[in-house]
Amino acid sequence: MLTVASGLAVANVYFAQPLLDSIAKEFSINHSFIGIIITITQICYALGLLLLVPLGDLFDRRRLVVSMLLLSVLALFTVSIAPTITVLLGGMAVVGLLAVVVQVLVAFAATLAAPTDRGRVVGLVTSGVVIGILLARTIAGVLTDLAGWRAVYYVSAAITLLMAIALFRMLPHHDKVKVPLSYPQLLRSVVTLFIQEPILRIRAVICMLIFAAFSILWTSLVLPLSAPPLSLSHTLIGLFGLAGVAGALAAARAGRLADHGHGQRTTGLALVLLLGSWLPISFTEHSLWALIIGVVALDLAVQAVHVTNQSMILKLRPEARSRLTAGYMIFYSIGSAVGSISSTAVYAHTGWIGVCLLGASVSVLALLFWALTRRLTHTS
Repeated sequence: MLTVASGLAVANVYFAQPLLDSIAKEFSINHSFIGIIITITQICYALGLLLLVPLGDLFDRRRLVVSMLLLSVLALFTVSIAPTITVLLGGMAVVGLLAVVVQVLVAFAATLAAPTDRGRVVGLVTSGVVIGILLARTIAGVLTDLAGWRAVYYVSAAITLLMAIALFRMLPHHDKVKVPLSYPQLLRSVVTLFIQEPILRIRAVICMLIFAAFSILWTSLVLPLSAPPLSLSHTLIGLFGLAGVAGALAAARAGRLADHGHGQRTTGLALVLLLGSWLPISFTEHSLWALIIGVVALDLAVQAVHVTNQSMILKLRPEARSRLTAGYMIFYSIGSAVGSISSTAVYAHTGWIGVCLLGASVSVLALLFWALTRRLTHTS
């Protein structure tokens, strides 16, 4: 249930990616600027990680989760009826702020899991997150072709409301107050954890780089696919998310590998795969099969590293899992925001090859950073 809920909640952030060209046309926005929708959402997601997720260590997570989902329903409805780009950006900002409920759910799952099985459980729930990100594109594409981009957010608001009701009925009540801290102390302790835990610092930077590469691909992919000579419909563009799901499912085993002490090896192999994925992706305008191969490889690599990262950091401080998750995921949001705005700007000036070179460069940085830091921690 937590896996399904995580996938549905995170999809709210990513519905916009395959809709960027439609939104740009309706509001007369240039393609070089339209990535700002994703960037603002990710910036507010980062704020939510800092301001809201740590509350999971202080309050009943069941109540926190349901409250955040109900507020998300209002934000999604605002996006669906937005008359101007200003209202749209405001609604998306709140959607991003509240979508961090996903990280509360991940920390909740880690708390409920047995210590020897925590990596597998985190991998399962995190796979729901990545699958939600990818299926969001498929669902958004189909709904847009059937009823326009606004229908995506009408439907999302309804489904999110149903999910809030289901979680209210199903989540356990035993998750009580964990730490005797005030709210300001709770927020300061996130910084303290970064200072005290080198594994958290290293894995957060790796997270930032891999999700910058992830966002570089998925934010800008709609642009060459919807333009001549391909000129694909939103439904067909959204179907490429299914290829990414295959990669994400294949990477779910990474959590179990981390449980057995193979975290560093898994990370290295996945980062090499991430770099290699950009070669077939660069042939997108000439071969959709090459794109499918590249998408599967890229999503498998990103998911494997992400699951391994979370498995490692959630072992550090059991009493601070929400704060560890918050600190780590702030870097995810920074990477996603920078990747989104940079990819659409690069595409506007240098085309798809420029986007692929940008993604490959970020992937090289991730691999080099991992190689230079892999022996600075005692974890396997």
